[in-house]
Amino acid sequence: MPSVRGFRKKNESVGERREIMRKHIKRRLRHTKYIFYQETLVDFKDHFWSFLGAFFGIGLIAFLQSQHLTEIENIFLIGSFGASSVLIYGAVNSPLAQPRNLIGGHVLSALVGVTVFKFLPEILWLNASIAVASSIVLMQITKTMHPPGGATALIAVLPSDKIQELGYWYALSPVLSGGLILLVMALIFNNIPKGRKYPHPIKQTKYFHMRRMLKRKH
Repeated sequence: MPSVRGFRKKNESVGERREIMRKHIKRRLRHTKYIFYQETLVDFKDHFWSFLGAFFGIGLIAFLQSQHLTEIENIFLIGSFGASSVLIYGAVNSPLAQPRNLIGGHVLSALVGVTVFKFLPEILWLNASIAVASSIVLMQITKTMHPPGGATALIAVLPSDKIQELGYWYALSPVLSGGLILLVMALIFNNIPKGRKYPHPIKQTKYFHMRRMLKRKH
C-alpha cells in the first residue's frame, strides 16, 4: 500500500531528524560543560599576561592624558575603555573582543552618540535611550558588536562641556586613538605566551552544519 509506505518513510524521516537534533544537543551540552570547567581552572600565566596587557593599555592612555592633555580635563581616558580591556585582555577568544569589534564598535557608537546629541532635543533620558539602543542595532547590522560601545555612545550624550565641544572629533580622539592604543597592546601581549592568539580565529556559526544537513533532506 503506497500510502502506508509513504507514511512510514515520513515517520522515519522525522525520527532521523529528531535523533540528529538530540545527538547535536548532547554534544553542545558536553561542550558547554567543558567550557565551564575550563573557566574554573586557575591559570596563573594567563592571568599574568591579562594583567600586563591591561596595565600597559590603560596605563599608556592615562600617561598620554596626564602628560599632554591636562588642560582639557580628563577626556582621553573614557570609562568604556576599562570595559574593553576586560574583553580584549581577559577574554581573548571572545568574538566580542576581536579587533573589528573593538574599533568598529567604539567608533560607530561614538558617531551615533554625537549625532543623537546634535540633532535631538536636549532631553537626557530620551537622548541616552536612543543613543544606546541605536548603537546596539548599528553594531548588530555591521557585525561589530562590542558591549563597551554602548557606554561610548552614552558618554557622548551625558552633560559634559568638553566632550560636547569635540563634536564628531570625539569619534577620532579619544575614541579611535584610545581604541588603537588598546589594540596595539593586545596584539603584543596576547601573542607572547603559548596558547593565546589574538586576533582569535572565529569558527563557523552555531548549528551551521546541522542547518545545511537539514536543508539537503528537504
